[in-house]
Amino acid sequence: MISEPELGGEWAAGSPAELAQPPEPREGRPRAPWLWALGGAVLASAVWAGALVVQERYAAAGPPLAYRHSEQLCAETPLKTVGTVAGGFGVGMPSQGESAALDWSHCYSSGGREDRPFTHDAQVLVELHKKTDPEAEFGAWPELNEDLRSPSVRPEQVPGLGERAVFSGQESAPRLQVLDGGAVFTIRVRWWTGQDGGGEDLDEDAVKAAMVEDMRALMARLRAK
Repeated sequence: MISEPELGGEWAAGSPAELAQPPEPREGRPRAPWLWALGGAVLASAVWAGALVVQERYAAAGPPLAYRHSEQLCAETPLKTVGTVAGGFGVGMPSQGESAALDWSHCYSSGGREDRPFTHDAQVLVELHKKTDPEAEFGAWPELNEDLRSPSVRPEQVPGLGERAVFSGQESAPRLQVLDGGAVFTIRVRWWTGQDGGGEDLDEDAVKAAMVEDMRALMARLRAK
């Protein structure tokens, strides 16, 4: 009768307590992967928290504004270049408003050519957004054809004017809008041709070029010093 195992090899000679002890760590052994993952998660959380703080401070401060509010926009918006092309403008009618979120100023004026007292008009609007950045909505609103007297035109980007600039509107009624920080500038010129209102046809390209020049002058005049 076999009383002890007679097999090749040896049984573990240590006691159960000694076998249960973990092996001593070796020098230079790399750290566990989960420690690196934990450190990365902590760093990512810190970066995310810092980004939130910056966003909150920006939201509290509002969009950047490099322009001042004008209570008498007609006096500061002569539209000299457009007036030369269209035939001049009379005394404008100003309006304005101020609030915690938005300051705005507006000017409406009309003019005539030769012996016709009313052949064209112009509107200028300056909006200073102090709480919400207007960039997300700039150019996204639908084109409103107020009197349906002429078809709407396809929007046209204008380079080198503010952050973004676009021409839109209708035939014989172009509208130029410029976004620069929290400020939105709008100039709209409208005229009546000989067929519609007894006026004379204007060169629309010349009018639009004049609107760009007058827009530059307006933005330079209202820029905060």
